Amino acid sequence: MKRLIDLTNEEARAHFLKGSSYFNGDIPSYINFEPILASVSEILGGASFNQFKKSSPADFPDVNYNFIANKDGRFAWRPYELMNPAIYVSLVNVICDEENWALIISRMAEFEDGVIDCCSAPVMSVDHQTDVATQIKGWWQAVEQRSLTYSLEFNHLLHTDVTDCYGSLYTHSIAWAIHGIEEAKKNKTKKSLLGNKIDFHIQASRYGQTNGICQGSVLMDFIAEIVLGYVDELINTELGSCTDIRILRYRDDYRIFANSDERAESVLKVVSDKLRTVGMKLGVSKTFSSGNVVEGSIKPDKLAGIELQDLGKENAKTIQKQLMRLHAFGQRYPNSGALRRLVGDFHTNVSSQTESPGDLDVQVAIATDIAYVSPATFPAVAGILSHLIALAPTEDKVRLWTKVREKIKRVPYNGYLEIWLQRVTQPKAVGIPFDSSEPICQIVNGGAPQLWGCDWIASEALKNAIDVKSIVVADVAEATEVIEPEEIELFKQNAWAY
Repeated sequence: MKRLIDLTNEEARAHFLKGSSYFNGDIPSYINFEPILASVSEILGGASFNQFKKSSPADFPDVNYNFIANKDGRFAWRPYELMNPAIYVSLVNVICDEENWALIISRMAEFEDGVIDCCSAPVMSVDHQTDVATQIKGWWQAVEQRSLTYSLEFNHLLHTDVTDCYGSLYTHSIAWAIHGIEEAKKNKTKKSLLGNKIDFHIQASRYGQTNGICQGSVLMDFIAEIVLGYVDELINTELGSCTDIRILRYRDDYRIFANSDERAESVLKVVSDKLRTVGMKLGVSKTFSSGNVVEGSIKPDKLAGIELQDLGKENAKTIQKQLMRLHAFGQRYPNSGALRRLVGDFHTNVSSQTESPGDLDVQVAIATDIAYVSPATFPAVAGILSHLIALAPTEDKVRLWTKVREKIKRVPYNGYLEIWLQRVTQPKAVGIPFDSSEPICQIVNGGAPQLWGCDWIASEALKNAIDVKSIVVADVAEATEVIEPEEIELFKQNAWAY
């Protein structure tokens, strides 16, 4: 495991230009954004997109591409925003300039001392693990384990997080974080100032907005961490060198340790006040306190998940009973991290069923309903369904997959689910034609719908480099009928973060 701030500027550039850094969510393996990034990088060289434009991209509404992941099957949505590749690569060039990178690293080092322990410094893998898996391993070691050890020193824990962190971040605060608010304010019109350059790129991609950054990339995670590190500095300045409290922060998640509720709440007010300076506010509904640090350090759904996992197969010997147990857990803790982990584990274990059972329709129905209520589980549920339906006679496969799709279509804003439905229904071993309004699915099918608005670009070479067809690196028809656990390893690793 290696921290990004320990990389050279060229190592950081290579890391940010990886496909898995551009979009760090779960996506089928035949989709990869790296070819586009490589082509755009070759055209830009180390230059800014400004040299290739005919008008300001900030004047256009659809420069970036947005697609929605539904979080609860109803009204909770997570917008993934894929920054226009020309602006993304240009921003990487700015941040990874040798002098700029040195300034950022130096500034982030200044955030580290004080009452706040930051446990979310972006890291990358130095072995066979994915970068996300490495980040999550660090989360487990730094947050949960350290929280438990703090029970020796403190009796009270107050847990809170930021509401819509990325969507509310005030982009001008990026310059404040890098240069200090006085220098940034004094030079707010100076285009050569690094913080202003980063702010300019983000606004250019988001219709000139100064509130919010894209969600879904390692680069934006890094920028958010710079701003949250600046907030840490403000909090440390306010609280001084207090020894009767401690704060652990993982991204926008705060754990305040103290020896009384009153002291923890006074610290919470400071945290809230400083977050407001950069446009953020705490989520009241997700704030809770505990008089037992050990109990409060582990989320209730995770504790329940550990108990359920420990029951083992002996308490539910059939696949249907195991699925019903997962379904009941999903009703209690919908879309929870613990449910994601349990479903991921079940996907690994379900391969023991090798013959089509008499209750196959029931098994498919239960598994589908788990994903319907908790859409974040769908990559693993798709794997489960792919194995179950693969056991069915050929004439039943189309019937079952059609029923699955018709139900999942009732989930509002389900573009992300459509991408995974295509993965399981379109391999030639299944052979169901898949028509979708989701542009990424259309590209997989050979179409070329627009993902990123490029009317502002003057260079034909740069426009040609942003060829949406190049994101498809393999034929979906040649994909295996069954999704093996290794294919959604990222999903499983993400689940361990909860």
